[in-house]
Amino acid sequence: MAHTKMNAASAERPETSPQPQSEKTLERRRIASLSLMALGIVYGDIGTSPLYALHACFYSGSRLAVTPAHVIGILSLIFWALIVVISIKYVSFMMRADNRGEGGILALLALLDPWGRKGRAAALTILLGSFGASLLYGDGMITPAISVLSAVGGLKVAAPMLKPGVIPITVIILLVLFATQRKGTARLGRWLGPIMLLWFTVLALMGIYGIVQAPAVLAGANPLAAVRFVVDAPSTAFLVLGSVFLVVTGGETLYADMGHFGAAPIRWAWFGLVLPALLLNYFGQGALLLRDPAKAAHPFYSLVPSWGVYPMILLATVATVIASQAVISGAYSLARQSIQMGFGPRLVIVQTSDEEMGQIYMPGVNLALMVATIAVVVGFGSTARLAGAYGVAVSATMAITTTLAYMVMRRRWQWSRLHAGLIAGLFLIPDLVFLSSNLLKVPDGGWLPLLVAAAVVLLMSTWRRGMALRRAMAQERGMPIATFLQSLSYEPPTRVRGTGVFLCGPGDTVPQGLLHHLKLNQVLHERVLLMTATSRDVPRVPASERLEIAPLGAEFYRVFVNYGFMQTPNLSVATKLCQDLGVIPGLEAETTTFFADRLHISLAGRNPSMPRWRHRLFAFMARNAQGAVDYYRLPPGRSVELGIQIDI
Repeated sequence: MAHTKMNAASAERPETSPQPQSEKTLERRRIASLSLMALGIVYGDIGTSPLYALHACFYSGSRLAVTPAHVIGILSLIFWALIVVISIKYVSFMMRADNRGEGGILALLALLDPWGRKGRAAALTILLGSFGASLLYGDGMITPAISVLSAVGGLKVAAPMLKPGVIPITVIILLVLFATQRKGTARLGRWLGPIMLLWFTVLALMGIYGIVQAPAVLAGANPLAAVRFVVDAPSTAFLVLGSVFLVVTGGETLYADMGHFGAAPIRWAWFGLVLPALLLNYFGQGALLLRDPAKAAHPFYSLVPSWGVYPMILLATVATVIASQAVISGAYSLARQSIQMGFGPRLVIVQTSDEEMGQIYMPGVNLALMVATIAVVVGFGSTARLAGAYGVAVSATMAITTTLAYMVMRRRWQWSRLHAGLIAGLFLIPDLVFLSSNLLKVPDGGWLPLLVAAAVVLLMSTWRRGMALRRAMAQERGMPIATFLQSLSYEPPTRVRGTGVFLCGPGDTVPQGLLHHLKLNQVLHERVLLMTATSRDVPRVPASERLEIAPLGAEFYRVFVNYGFMQTPNLSVATKLCQDLGVIPGLEAETTTFFADRLHISLAGRNPSMPRWRHRLFAFMARNAQGAVDYYRLPPGRSVELGIQIDI
């Protein structure tokens, strides 16, 4: 909107007018402010990679000799990985594949809308998207673990006698981090950007300090150095690529967080600060190894002067906590999107900010992540071993993202196969190379994120299948609305004052709760709303498109309330909107009663479409789902849940 106003002003006034310049200045300040905020949200993951990435190249699996040729070759791989994967693929291209400003793998899936089609291709697309999203939960477990453990690991350099305390201190920091999630990050948000600005500035200064002492390290910017390294020892280089990949693991987070700030601030922050700071620091660490190969055990902290180690440990710990916070918030957002898109049962969602809709807290997701993250820290015990588990999930997600992007190019953008294939192929080649290298980590811990992803996909597919069977059964056995209204004309029930809102599915059958209510109480409200909350394949639905209302006769109304997959339904507010618009005569929110079904899945029946064990799993999820009254923000004092037993 700001760009549109600026262009319009330029067309109406002479170029010498001060107003356009003022608007340009305001726009630049806005982008600068958003870029600063993006440092604290978007770049925490990739920004803390220097703590462990170069160390992992020499100590994780390959045990590579620290020679000048190897150091220069690895730095060249790191340099071009950041350029090709992050700068070209994500920052320059993938941000164009947005769903009304939102990015991420689920936004790509929503763009393709495979649910509206049938066949194996649509099913495969849904499976790819859901598996890619599930892999990010594995990343959400490992990122806080490896980041905080790497930061606290600086104590081994500053005071070797404190080595036994690294794991306990890491666990305590993680416990505090997860325990404070319920308070939200709105108050801390203003500090995240400046802290990360300081972090990247220090990274750059450290790098310059190291490079000045060994300028020969700049030869790593030459792509031929990477080529020579690969040609001289292809098998070793292939192993090392799994550790080199650690420098780009924040790419998916960068893309998924696009909707918070927009593409321009993220690009400005990347090219203006983050990329130069990362490259300088990696090359500074490399310069240190050229002078003293023994420092490869802790190249990051060894680059810091002795007087600055403790302050750096503190700053690094804060930076990794910020990075972990971004990943945890991303897990909440991903879980909400999954629920809205029908991939999971309703879970408790707490809005932690009155101003930012993206500021949410999900106790169930938080508890699961906390237990898993601490278990990972205790189970693996070191950064080098954690690096073996890290990377598999993100590299697989990146390859899936490229595949879905190809589908978007073909179906949504109408690109030719040649054009789309060339672009996707350019990105898919490094994706598959990195994925292949990371798959070698599976025996050393890479199995963990794959196992987590498989479990999440099983839960998502079971829930979606169970709900589809439930809807089909309701449509088959339910009473059509038209038939029900016709029956009321034969035996009119007593109508009482007020409005009854019955929550129901998207079909054209009467909700079972309404039939039970009428059978038990023998009365109906003078006004009845059959209300359905629907999720569209867009991030957000504006208020002007929120309601679809159709009168059915006999003071019955069919109401559809539309939300995007980044929004949390609030049917109490939707009912108040109906009243304010005056589209339903006589509707008063204060005299409205809400009725919702509380499902109890019977385990007695057998359905050949769903195995017995999966039937029990679906019943377990339904039993533990959040009630409709809480999830849809219904007023507790004017809401009734009716127990309905169904057999799928």
